[in-house]
Amino acid sequence: MPRSVNAVASRARRKKVLKETRGAFLGRNNVWTVAKNSYEKGLQYAYRDRKTKKRNFRALWITRINAGVRQYDMSYSEFMGKLAKKGIALNRKALADLAMNNPEAFEAVVNAVK
Repeated sequence: MPRSVNAVASRARRKKVLKETRGAFLGRNNVWTVAKNSYEKGLQYAYRDRKTKKRNFRALWITRINAGVRQYDMSYSEFMGKLAKKGIALNRKALADLAMNNPEAFEAVVNAVK
């Protein structure tokens, strides 16, 4: 009896990977083994960098808050400590946005903390 091979599913699997690697350089977009390695590595980078993105944004927010708060003769850590003590529940993302786009509101928060 001949060996049964599900060629339809195999081809579909390959087509899916090749579709994802379209636009890549040289053999990375059409040579199956190279494309598969490239695709898998790309997924690894995507997973890793989803975590890194959160880290980078938090650092950016902290930098912006620190820059905003320095105008009022405070440091970032001092400001965050007083903010927690006063029970003002604003996260870093919101505070950074206020510091950049709405300086009057940010000043009101700083004055409430002082």
